[in-house]
Amino acid sequence: MGRKNQGTSRQQKTLQVWTYEQARAADPYLGSIVRSLRERRLEAVHAHQAVNRLEKAPGRPDRHGIIALEEARREARQANERFKETLHELLDMDVYSLDPVQGLALVPFVHEDQLAWFVYNVFDRDPIRFWRYHTDALETRRPLSEVTQQHDGSLIV
Repeated sequence: MGRKNQGTSRQQKTLQVWTYEQARAADPYLGSIVRSLRERRLEAVHAHQAVNRLEKAPGRPDRHGIIALEEARREARQANERFKETLHELLDMDVYSLDPVQGLALVPFVHEDQLAWFVYNVFDRDPIRFWRYHTDALETRRPLSEVTQQHDGSLIV
């Protein structure tokens, strides 16, 4: 009797790859979303810290303490939802958050027939200054000059 390969088949998703020019043109929009993602993440972290403080308060909570804890939990859930909504807005463009608090995102492109990523840093004066191959360690930062050439006054990736 044949067995099905349960769990081994993955859904395939086509990844939109970007050109350098497309990534540069999208910089204002990407920056806006990455900054919003950062703010939402910090809000969620702050809300969860408030819940933890209330849960760890000494003694048995009184009525006001119970209400405050439930309100803090509600705020934490809402903050998580806002973060997820903003993250999905980024993911819908096939751009991935590397570290929301540091304002880092990865924009896919193809270099030498391999998947690679522009490393988008919202806090850098030049937000698209580095790149990495998909197989590189996450910390890898290669200079953009490795993938770009000057050709008739334009950058080619």
